[in-house]
Amino acid sequence: MNSPAETIEVVVGRIGKPHGIRGEVTVDVRTDEPERRYTPGATLRAQAPRGSAFTGRSLTVTSTRWHQSTLLVRFDELTDRNTAEVARGVVLHATIATDVTPDDPEEFYDHQLVGLAAHDVDGTHLGEVTGLVHGGAQDLLAIKALDGRATLVPFVSALVPEVDLAARRVVVADRPGLVAPLPED
Repeated sequence: MNSPAETIEVVVGRIGKPHGIRGEVTVDVRTDEPERRYTPGATLRAQAPRGSAFTGRSLTVTSTRWHQSTLLVRFDELTDRNTAEVARGVVLHATIATDVTPDDPEEFYDHQLVGLAAHDVDGTHLGEVTGLVHGGAQDLLAIKALDGRATLVPFVSALVPEVDLAARRVVVADRPGLVAPLPED
């Protein structure tokens, strides 16, 4: 008998303002795969912000459409403008299997990177990836260096030329002071 795949929960968006009078809302998309996460029938866990009057625990996608560069979503539970307004600010979470990978081979889920060993281009062990910080310009790999320092490395191909999930390692084109400490003068 096969055991079910392990799952994790990821943030996929935040509800914005209502659009129209029939419960449609704008969504601040927080996933690279909105077509996978917002399919009709998909149920997303709803996390209301502090002080919100929204009491729902989940929302089921009825339909989606793009309006210019904004994703508009209708949920079964939001039937008019008033209920849509109450849902403003709700953070949406999707559950995914940990063995699922993004369609693009150059993309990774955060949980796939955490725990990978970080090595420089010569193979010297630098530390371990502890997380990913999502920034406006680019994402940053959080790496705990061997001396215990917390470091951040821009997650761009010039500085992280290789991610090998099978070997559980990333290669960092290290610069003095980036991950390895600055040499003593």
